[in-house]
Amino acid sequence: MSEPRQPKAATVTKITLLEPIERESGPVKELTLRKPRAGEMRGLSIKDLMNAEASAVITLTPRICDPFITDQEAAMLSAEDFAEVAGTIVGFFMSPAQKAILQAMAGGAPSTN
Repeated sequence: MSEPRQPKAATVTKITLLEPIERESGPVKELTLRKPRAGEMRGLSIKDLMNAEASAVITLTPRICDPFITDQEAAMLSAEDFAEVAGTIVGFFMSPAQKAILQAMAGGAPSTN
């Protein structure tokens, strides 16, 4: 009998919010997003998530966020914070090679023409 496979450590990304989420208990200034598991994407399209479709991102964010935020809080994120969350989620679906290409493009790497 083989040993049971141990799950890999979840990929997590911390995001510092430019506009904190206001709560009675105090503002939420930082969100930690965890790479989603299959069940957490139930009812969502990977294509919509890869395209950062707003309703898909708003639905998934509370499922993978620490501290927990509601759908309404996710929907009320500022445009800049929402873009950061959406970009992080898209990144969870990218291969290392795809991430390297984006990094090179963003960093203005010299052309090899």
